[in-house]
Amino acid sequence: MYLLKKVIQLREHSHPEHEKPFLEHLEDLRTMITRITITLVISTLLCFTFNNRIMEFFRYPVDQVMVNKLKATLPTDAPRPLTVDVWEKTRKVEHAAMSLPPDQREIFYRSLGSDELTFHAKSVSLLRAALVLPEEKREAFVNSLAESDEFKRQVKALLKTKPTTDSDVQGNLKMMSALKPTEGFMLSMKLSFVAGIVLSFPLLLLYILQFILPGLHRNEKRALWPAMVIGFGLFIAGTAFAYYLVLPRTLQFFYEWSGGMGISNDWRIGEYISFATQFTLLFGASFELPVVVMVFVKLGLLGYETMSKTRSYAIVAIFVTAAILTPTPDIPTMLVMAAPMIFLYEICIWLAYFDRKKARIREEQEAREAEERKLRREAATENTSTDEAGDDGWNAAASLHHLPTSDELPPIDNEKDRPLDS
Repeated sequence: MYLLKKVIQLREHSHPEHEKPFLEHLEDLRTMITRITITLVISTLLCFTFNNRIMEFFRYPVDQVMVNKLKATLPTDAPRPLTVDVWEKTRKVEHAAMSLPPDQREIFYRSLGSDELTFHAKSVSLLRAALVLPEEKREAFVNSLAESDEFKRQVKALLKTKPTTDSDVQGNLKMMSALKPTEGFMLSMKLSFVAGIVLSFPLLLLYILQFILPGLHRNEKRALWPAMVIGFGLFIAGTAFAYYLVLPRTLQFFYEWSGGMGISNDWRIGEYISFATQFTLLFGASFELPVVVMVFVKLGLLGYETMSKTRSYAIVAIFVTAAILTPTPDIPTMLVMAAPMIFLYEICIWLAYFDRKKARIREEQEAREAEERKLRREAATENTSTDEAGDDGWNAAASLHHLPTSDELPPIDNEKDRPLDS
């Protein structure tokens, strides 16, 4: 209720000539909520038809964590270079062959029809066996093998970096576990809802601004659309910044932290999706700071002097807001969210400065035009006074010498009074 009263006060302050009773404000609020609800329902249903692709999109950051983790452990000095895709295929082949007897295993390798894949599969098998031995006996074990020198160098290179030999690229990260019968369906609906918010954000922003700033004039309505485009662009920039840069590094940090403490990373898909969606949407919302601040500047609630003098307090408020908004309590994530907000706030200060400068130039120009109009009016008044003074002087002289006044003089007949030609 307190927030609603503040919004209503803002509405009345922005347009004092459009004062409304409290119930009419509530009716406008109901209209806004209805429009937002209908828009979100339509956009959510539209996005629900692409739920599989949306799921893959949100799973990409956590899959990249596993890929980057594996890529960092693959040796770069091995005789035969390895990639993540080759290593994944190799581990699956080795996992399938390890339960076969030696003779059947050789038949299985020949059936693959790929000497490269067989070479890597055998190196994975020996790597797993060597890792069981004490570290000081591993190299002697490899040297005692009746294999080629290239194969031995390959195994020794793998022993240095120790890439995981699990058959699944995600290791013990269980991303597809659903503990409730309805969890998968509700998860699809949740992802569709988040995607619907991103898709319909310009309309949602329009409805909110129409409620907060009613009675807009025609020029204000024309300026509203560019503001919406800028706001939508900032929102997309914030979500992209979180999705491609911040989220993968945050997940990697938590994964390595848990692994370093000997904790298994058994992340549920539902918990991860909740974390990822909140993370991206909050970053997108934080990037809307310039739009909010510039609206306050245009309404006269903020100015360049106020923003520049209270910069230190604003920075503290941004850090507190970032600590509240981030889904995790860690300091690095808070700093990553606060840094762009501080940068955007500095941009707002400069925009407010140029807006004030532009307003002062406009006021000076209007003052000069008003002064010029005043001078023209005074000059016109002086000319009128001079003409009236001339007529009054002639009439006064005529009365002293008993001459007819200017009003009593007969009209001049041009034909009669024309001088004779010489």
